[in-house]
Amino acid sequence: MTFAALRSSLRPSPLSRHLHRTMASQLQQRFSSFSSYLVTPEQLNTALQNYPPSKISTSPRVIPLCAAWFMPNDPEGRTGIEAFRKGHIPHARFFDIDGVKDEDSPYPHMLPTSERFAEAMSGLGIHRDDEIVVYDTAEQGILSAPRVGWTLRVFGHPNVHVLNNYRLWVEQGFPVQSGESDPIEKTNYPTPSYDTDRVVLFPEMKEIVKDYGKEGADEAEILDARPYGRWSGESPEPRVGLSSGHMPGSKSLSFGELLDPQTKAFLSPDELRKVFEAKGVDSSKTIISSCGSGVTAAVIETALTVAEFGDPLKRRLYDGSWTEWAQRVKDDSGLIKKL
Repeated sequence: MTFAALRSSLRPSPLSRHLHRTMASQLQQRFSSFSSYLVTPEQLNTALQNYPPSKISTSPRVIPLCAAWFMPNDPEGRTGIEAFRKGHIPHARFFDIDGVKDEDSPYPHMLPTSERFAEAMSGLGIHRDDEIVVYDTAEQGILSAPRVGWTLRVFGHPNVHVLNNYRLWVEQGFPVQSGESDPIEKTNYPTPSYDTDRVVLFPEMKEIVKDYGKEGADEAEILDARPYGRWSGESPEPRVGLSSGHMPGSKSLSFGELLDPQTKAFLSPDELRKVFEAKGVDSSKTIISSCGSGVTAAVIETALTVAEFGDPLKRRLYDGSWTEWAQRVKDDSGLIKKL
């Protein structure tokens, strides 16, 4: 069965979904080496010393997971795997966003099938009870790690964190090694279910946008992580032939506004809340994050989590994001707005 078919099946009830997330949260609190979703370099270094990856021990391990990724039109032609080989945290593994995806989708790095996800985790030598800390590149600070962290949570991995961030890890003198990853012993990661309510698919997204502004409609806040020029329609999209602009009712929130301009690490929870409040985001509504292709939307989703802004059961991400939207809506539909 394809992932598209799986994702079209009925969602679990709100009660069962709440119980599932509550149990996962309790398990994480019980076994986690960290007290929050974001992890500092010092905290990760200490945890790696206390719970190192080991072939002998069967205890849960702390595993750094490199999510390095660059836009396909990167002016320097950089790739994630090259950045990993250039320098990475000792014992880290590399998660390829462009490889672990829905192979049947015409859109880039859409969520993979449950089987493909389990295959990738097995190939990375990861056990379900391992504690994962996802991180980015030193050049970009925070970009793609939140997407991989979100993916792991969608598929129910119990203990996931994001490093804040690898740039600071390097600057603060923590160990770095180059070359390929350490030899990996393949595991048998179980095929997971996934949390459907974290994900918005195109048919639902279209209905939400079409209902925007209608009397009695259950409105959602749509936050777009692309740069303002692309949201307004004044700047072109990096993908050739794709119209820029935005969904009716969406708000521009470039993901860089959520990061410190120097370190490219996430702002503090208080500062993040102020950003959302300044944008007029209503925390009582469902909040849907979007971007160009579903990567930096997860930066917004992570910031919402860190700031504890809004109901965690009503924070969602539009997986196909603008790349899917601009290709699937008709030119005369009124569903692409420009300023």
